[in-house]
Amino acid sequence: MERRIDYWKAAPAGLEAFRQFNSYVENCGLEHSLLELVKMRASQINGCAYCLDMHSKDARAAGETEQRLYALSAWRETPFFSDRERAALAWSEALTLISDGPVEDELYNEARSHFSEKELVDLTLAIVAINGWNRFAIPFHAPVGSYQPRKKA
Repeated sequence: MERRIDYWKAAPAGLEAFRQFNSYVENCGLEHSLLELVKMRASQINGCAYCLDMHSKDARAAGETEQRLYALSAWRETPFFSDRERAALAWSEALTLISDGPVEDELYNEARSHFSEKELVDLTLAIVAINGWNRFAIPFHAPVGSYQPRKKA
């Protein structure tokens, strides 16, 4: 698909503000591996090829297994994810699909059993961020395939 708009060039100040928001999420203290799983799952639901390409590469570069990435869309059916990761994935799905219905008390209570208040707010911010990035990449046809994982310090 041909790129429709280079949104970084079209609105650099707005995208820089969004990048700074994303920087908070990346440095909030949640496990990098958990954040990558949440980004991948939301991007699967939204059908964002650009973000799937990016975050699968970042996850692999950080040591994530192919097995877990391949099974992510069926995470409930596998033994590959911890209870904390399962709670984060369920929270991610509920927030990404928020128009399908309310976030039920049972889901909230399960998430709270694995995350402190700050962590759950930070996890929610991560989900807001990836859903936002999906909403840039999908309609503007961000070019897929050339992303290279960032180097870790």
